[in-house]
Amino acid sequence: MAAGLSAEPAWAQVWEPGSLPRDLSPWSMFVHADLVVQLVMIGLAFASLVTWSVWLAKTLELRAARRRLLADLMAVIQERSLADAASRIEAGTGVLPALIGAAAEELSLSADLAKEGIKERIASRFARIEAAAARNMSRGTGLLATIGSTAPFVGLFGTVWGIMNSFVGISKAQTTNLAVVAPGIAEALLATAIGLFAAIPAVIIYNQFARSIAGYRALVGDASAELLRLVSRDLDRGLYRFDETRAAE
Repeated sequence: MAAGLSAEPAWAQVWEPGSLPRDLSPWSMFVHADLVVQLVMIGLAFASLVTWSVWLAKTLELRAARRRLLADLMAVIQERSLADAASRIEAGTGVLPALIGAAAEELSLSADLAKEGIKERIASRFARIEAAAARNMSRGTGLLATIGSTAPFVGLFGTVWGIMNSFVGISKAQTTNLAVVAPGIAEALLATAIGLFAAIPAVIIYNQFARSIAGYRALVGDASAELLRLVSRDLDRGLYRFDETRAAE
């Protein structure tokens, strides 16, 4: 073999691990990344933390609200009057106590009016309570939609910025050796990976909550329909006022 020829192929020299200036672990890539790319990664990591915090808080809130509403509905579903239904549930800030309170208030205000329009006015009050309950349960889920739709683009911005810096470094070093180019490109691509890591769970959790909240709103609709039937029975019996004495028993 000629003395001027190297025994080691050129690609082996390029890819030799010892020729890399630093390791390519995620933490090392973050530490050595450009400041803008680091800020993008930190923001995306915070967005991911917000996503899982909202998931935990809304899961507990939705589960507790649904459990209480189901218990209240099962307690009043066999009652014969609105006062009997009120006596079976605990007073508080739940949806069913709010519906009963709205019906009782409208019955009191309409005591001197014809009964034909009472049910329509009570149904109107119930519709507003249903809408308010759905809005309250949806509070915070908008963050998930925002994170799911914007996180990939924020990560892409970090990637573009990092690759631009890598090209500037290539120009200054005047070399295309992968040992010089690879770390900067890997750091840039890490921003996109973190963006997807933040966005994908946010989209999945948002869709899950959308279905769960729709089911909860349907349950609230069932409760308002049941109470409206009780009001209709009371009106047909000639009871135009809410019997607070029976409700307190």
